[in-house]
Amino acid sequence: MLKNASTSLIVRGVLALIVGVIAIAWPNVTILALVILFAVYAFLDAGLELARAFSSGRAGPVIGHLLLALLGLAAGVIALVWPSPTALVLTLVVGVWAVMGGLLGIFAGFGPDETAGTRAMFIVTGLIWVAFGVVLFAHPDAGAVTLALLFGLFSLIAGGTMITQGIELRRTSKTLHSVTPEATKVA
Repeated sequence: MLKNASTSLIVRGVLALIVGVIAIAWPNVTILALVILFAVYAFLDAGLELARAFSSGRAGPVIGHLLLALLGLAAGVIALVWPSPTALVLTLVVGVWAVMGGLLGIFAGFGPDETAGTRAMFIVTGLIWVAFGVVLFAHPDAGAVTLALLFGLFSLIAGGTMITQGIELRRTSKTLHSVTPEATKVA
């Protein structure tokens, strides 16, 4: 069982490294892929809303679900027809998320039972997130490329971590297998 888990971690790590290299080598392709994924999500959501519309027994929810289905369909089509503006909007959404998350982190730092170290960590991390969000708002074009590059860097780090964990798990498995026969002889 441990060998299967370690192999899975190593394979996932190698795939993450490949994705990271691709994201860093071709950030514009990565941005386009994210826009296409958003379009696919919007189409799937539209389909689910359409299914909900026809599974509802009342007229009120039917109209609402149909409108949401049309909105999802429109969002998917817009994403595919105009990928650049969609990438900018997605970048701005990430900017809003970063600013809001950063502000919440800063406020969490002023919690009543926080130690000085935890308080400082929350505040500094929150300030970094807010600064990141502000940069995305100030330069959304560069922000989209930066997001693709950060995604690539994250994938490289995650891939290296998964490979390391897989190797360590494999070593642990070998150690357990070498110890287990001795333990059964003693018992």
